[in-house]
Amino acid sequence: MKTGIIVVIVLVLLGFFGCSKYNGLVAKDETVQKAWGNVETQYQRRADLIDNLVNTVKGSAKFEQETLTKVIEARSKASSVQINANDLTPEKVQQFQAAQGELTGALSRLLVTVEKYPELRTTEQFQTLMAQIEGTENRISVARNDFNGAVNEFNSSVRTFPNNIIAGLGGFKAKGYFQADKGAEKAPKVQF
Repeated sequence: MKTGIIVVIVLVLLGFFGCSKYNGLVAKDETVQKAWGNVETQYQRRADLIDNLVNTVKGSAKFEQETLTKVIEARSKASSVQINANDLTPEKVQQFQAAQGELTGALSRLLVTVEKYPELRTTEQFQTLMAQIEGTENRISVARNDFNGAVNEFNSSVRTFPNNIIAGLGGFKAKGYFQADKGAEKAPKVQF
């Protein structure tokens, strides 16, 4: 009789322990999904600002149509790559990152082209817009860092014992990180 009671108590305690670990993993998974939503929000903000930048530049200066076309195409491509927050595999995060990298490159070329038009840089509307884009790029960086922090905490929980047992039973898998673009370790050349 006493052995039966002890077994039941042990099973109940293990059940509570398992539920606690599972609920902890769910909470961390939700944190990752929220962080991913914040990353997407900042990229959307940038995509929205690009139209304003392009229209400002178009209205204030005539310059290489090719550069403008590349910015518009890169924005369209970056906006079309969508990832479900429940499926943040390393491959899908890299695909999203590659599309956003093309947009970043196109924006850089646009800004270099704008350097050729000093009268555009001095307009109040352009200066305000550039400040907004700079702020957005900073927000993207912060959102990426927050996302990687949430992924790190989640992945650590999923991979450590005994959480890995509960994670396996609950279907939790490691998430992908944002990584620096290839060549990002080299400082860009600025030429005037």
